[in-house]
Amino acid sequence: MIKTKLAVFASGTGSNYDAIVEAIRTNQLDAELTILVCDNPNAKVIEKAKANGTPMFVFDPKQYVDKAMFETKIVEVLQEASVDLVILAGYMRLVGPTLLQHFEDRMINIHPSLLPAFPGLDAIGQAFDAGVKVSGVTIHFVDQGMDTGKIIAQEAVKIEENMTREALQQAIQKVEHHLYPQTIQQLISRGE
Repeated sequence: MIKTKLAVFASGTGSNYDAIVEAIRTNQLDAELTILVCDNPNAKVIEKAKANGTPMFVFDPKQYVDKAMFETKIVEVLQEASVDLVILAGYMRLVGPTLLQHFEDRMINIHPSLLPAFPGLDAIGQAFDAGVKVSGVTIHFVDQGMDTGKIIAQEAVKIEENMTREALQQAIQKVEHHLYPQTIQQLISRGE
């Protein structure tokens, strides 16, 4: 049986990359991680990908004239790798039309809040500063907006009294690391 080919996009430490690799290794996710795309040549996820033998496309956006240029290159790389589904996992860049038109309805993102609440950067800090009692994790399709795509899955995280921002981040990441592989597998199983 042909496995679904995934591309993971990350810009930082790669904790969700780790969760996806582990889910594939333990057969909880019936897919193949074909390539890591990273827009930060100094990201920790690069070392993780090297250690796991994951092929990579690492680029510095400043080396390109504009977003359309580097997204055109990314599209070429993804097409060469026969990618079926694009997984944004801490990719800190708004996806532009060049990439979206090629992977419409085949690109998903994870966000550390219960969207539509607290979109954009530092969602955990936004929730913490707002004093809400519940935050969580959202997985959604990517569209042209900032965290505005159709929601696929959500899971709440209760913010306990006296909880630190770091503790909230750890609680949210714990949810991310099981919810993301599970949701990806559900999309694969449904043939989306």
